[in-house]
Amino acid sequence: MPRYELSLILKAMQRPETAAALRRTVETLLERGAVVRNLENLGERQLPYKITKHNERHRRGAYFLIDFYSAPSLLTGLLDHLYRDVDVVRPAILKKDDQVKTSKTKSCCGTQH
Repeated sequence: MPRYELSLILKAMQRPETAAALRRTVETLLERGAVVRNLENLGERQLPYKITKHNERHRRGAYFLIDFYSAPSLLTGLLDHLYRDVDVVRPAILKKDDQVKTSKTKSCCGTQH
């Protein structure tokens, strides 16, 4: 299974509501067969611009990164589910490389070995 990173912005809420929204998201991933590796809290901060979602204007958001393995066919259904979640302001999924590929023939300066 390929490795992905879910970048998630949740609306600004109290800690119990934020935890419940994260739990829902992680449970959705697990129910669909994903393997969650890591959950990182990047904190609450000002959004770069006002975002209107589900008839609410958001100026602040809680940022999270979820690192997971999943089948590619799961992603469209997962994004659809996240777009409908009223606590999610902005979801985005990026594919991650497991390893950094390095060339054995060239160094960083472009010289041959």
